[in-house]
Parts: sequence; structure tokens; C-alpha cells
Amino acid sequence: MAEKRRRKGRMKTYAAPIIAGEFKGKAVEIPSVATTRSSKAILRESLFNTLQFDLMGKPFVEVFAGSGSVALEAVSRGASRAWCMERNREVYDILRSNVERIAPGRIETVWGDSFVEFERVYRELEAGGERAYFYFDPPFAIREGMEEIYQRTLKLLERIAPQQCEMAIVEHMTSVDLPERIGALKLHKKRRFGKSTLSYYRPVEPDEA
Repeated sequence: MAEKRRRKGRMKTYAAPIIAGEFKGKAVEIPSVATTRSSKAILRESLFNTLQFDLMGKPFVEVFAGSGSVALEAVSRGASRAWCMERNREVYDILRSNVERIAPGRIETVWGDSFVEFERVYRELEAGGERAYFYFDPPFAIREGMEEIYQRTLKLLERIAPQQCEMAIVEHMTSVDLPERIGALKLHKKRRFGKSTLSYYRPVEPDEA
């Protein structure tokens, strides 16, 4: 499906299809951003090739969600439900529209600062005793006001306990080296895509603690 440029209010968007699963081919409206569309599509496909069927029946949390394209892909491929957090009001409106059109009732959209809202979502997972997949895509640190974004994101990752985590994935600038250990999580592998990299973290095994 070819991508099309569209305008939703004042914000320019383009449409990209869900790659596979229940909602395969359905168009997700995505705000135009600095990251190239081709890189994002390749990155997203690589992510779900890695997760494969492990995602089936598991909750998925997309922090700094933007359009919600990653969570929508996760639910399409069998995630039991998902949460998306976004603080930009215009982007959030696009996110909510995508969810209502494609996967109503399957994804909870949260308008607000991810660094604040994450705690509420995490407590909900704790209360249900659920192990989830967490996806973090913080704004690149080169943007104004985002100089400490990775340090703050690491604090969120430190909050995640092994009994609540299947895997945590961080999309980040390739020029940034994330630590091998973050709290109870250990770096499993990295995949580089030009200026962006995916770092995969798994809970530390008892004998590694």
C-alpha cells in the first residue's frame, strides 16, 4: 500500500499500513517527523520479526507513543491489549483516532507526560500480575529541551521488575550507548538502522543477579 500525505488539522501526516496480523493492510495515520519513513518501516518490521509469536497473549506498553503504530502492530499480531502514552495534544488526537478506527477497546490511550503516566500504567500491570512487553521511543536528545531524555528514560526502565517484564525495547539514537544493565534488566542484543538503534533488554536471571 503506497503511503499518502494527508493533513489532519494543522499537522501533516502520512499513511502507512500495518504489516501483518489481524489488521494487516489497515492504514495508520502518522505525523510527519524528522525520522525517515523508510527507516521507521524497516525498524518496525525488524522489531516484530524478533518478537514473532512470543507476543501472543501478552500486554504491550508503548511509551512516547506518537501515532501508536507500534502498539497497533503488536495488537494486530496477537498482543492481548496495549497502552499508548503521548503528551502532544495534536499527536494524541491522531493516536486516539487510529485506535478508535482500527482496534477499538483493545488499546488504552493516555494523554499526558509519559514520565508521569508510566507509573499508573505500571501499577495496573502489577495489580494484574502481568508480564508485559515495554517499548520506549523517546524523542531524540538533539531536540531542544530533550537533553536529559535518555537519563530520564533509564529511570523508567529501572522501575521495571523482572516479574512484570517479558522484554523492554528502547529505540534510541545510534550515537548513544545505553548501559549493559539497567536495574533488573540486561542488554540482550542491538540492531542498528542508520541513525536509529533498537536495544533489547531482558530480565536478569536469578543466577545473574
